[in-house]
Amino acid sequence: MKPDLPALIGILDLAGIGVFALSGALMAVRLRQTLVTAAFFALLTGVGGGSVRDLLIGAPVFWVQDGAVAAVCIVIALLVWMTPERWWQGQLLEWADAVGLAAYAVFGTAKAVAWGVPTVPALLMGVITGCVGGIIRDVLAGAPSIIMRPEIYVTAAALASGLFLLLLWLGVATPVAAVAGAAAGFILRGAAIRWSLALPSYGADRTPEA
Repeated sequence: MKPDLPALIGILDLAGIGVFALSGALMAVRLRQTLVTAAFFALLTGVGGGSVRDLLIGAPVFWVQDGAVAAVCIVIALLVWMTPERWWQGQLLEWADAVGLAAYAVFGTAKAVAWGVPTVPALLMGVITGCVGGIIRDVLAGAPSIIMRPEIYVTAAALASGLFLLLLWLGVATPVAAVAGAAAGFILRGAAIRWSLALPSYGADRTPEA
């Protein structure tokens, strides 16, 4: 039986899918790929994290149950591929990814909780939901994955999921907790994009041995 989730949580799901699909399509067109490749990138980026989450929590894989999800990803790829390149210049890919990261992390956690997953694994399900799609996109494109750079990314997803869970534990209404968690994750990721915020790397403060 599929647990019921608040309508706002569903909106976060659609937002995450849509902007991740957009980021996948943008990556493909920047690499001068075909429409088929752009659609493939959009689909895998849009549903990658959610698919892994559903398999791990024992839920039906969401986009296999709802054919509209794949259709939306393909339509987004078509729109990106057919529009002028100047529309998609700058850091739009990074900002679209930031929106998807925050929204999808909260939705992934909410769905895991609804399926009876304990708190800590539910937080990790949010991180997986928010991060895996972008990782798949980067691997397919042959680009350095964001998680292999010190720039704050996974931490932003963890903040979104963790704050959502904390607010739920404090008795805050689910829609309010969801908005607050997603906003916090987006702000942290946005600050990382704007000011190149990064966590310290291993050995960064060590003096090399003579």
